[in-house]
Amino acid sequence: MISPSERVIARIEGPTGWLIFNQPERNNSVTLEMWQAMHAVLDHYAENPDVRVIVVSGAGDRAFTAGADVSEFDTVRSTPEQVAYYNKTGETASRKLYTINKPTIAMIRGFCMGGGIGIALACDMRLSAASARFGIPAAKLGLGYSWPGLKMIIDLAGPAFAREILFTGRTFTAAEAHGMGLVNRVVADDELADFVQAYCDMIGGNAPLTIQAAKNIIIELMKHDDNLDIPRMEDLDARCYASEDYIEGRRAFLEKRKPVFRGR
Repeated sequence: MISPSERVIARIEGPTGWLIFNQPERNNSVTLEMWQAMHAVLDHYAENPDVRVIVVSGAGDRAFTAGADVSEFDTVRSTPEQVAYYNKTGETASRKLYTINKPTIAMIRGFCMGGGIGIALACDMRLSAASARFGIPAAKLGLGYSWPGLKMIIDLAGPAFAREILFTGRTFTAAEAHGMGLVNRVVADDELADFVQAYCDMIGGNAPLTIQAAKNIIIELMKHDDNLDIPRMEDLDARCYASEDYIEGRRAFLEKRKPVFRGR
């Protein structure tokens, strides 16, 4: 069994590994158990060569995820020690999603709120239904919003929009989120599933080493400091040219056929 919790569904379809938050009766709010299950699912997908792309979504049509499940805070997030453990577990899961060696897509329907935005931004791309709604109501609940999550918002939307999102705590439309740069694409609700599937098929047919190199180099370049690991970036690039997939790509181009990449 891939997932240790029934609240996180994991299944593999073709090149796609699905990670689905499964608590629709609570808008797919994420419990501590679900944060922990994310670790196990992502570890499995990272090691499975059949998985070329990972899609994160929520069960049903009402919500991607409404963020952390506040109803359990009295039992799992009330003491300083519990808060520290909870925050570390959630932040580590989000970091693993952000750095995993496979491309990731957030498929967003319904509400994407609070920590749900952090999960979505930890993915490489966000594909949203037109009716989706976004917001971080931390200021309305007296909650803090972790700095790693806030940095992701600033990296994509800039500090001005980050201030608007956090200061007002209001709900934004998918079109507004797209205008801020938080969402890659917005499509009609009934077209989202096919649109995501087309992206998965497109990515799944491309060279895994090239995608891994691009993902890791982008993460490195987003550090915004003078301590970039240039030798590592150059090595990632060189590995692509030294791979069997590079040979296959050239041959397929010359033979006018679709390449079959194997990630080696």
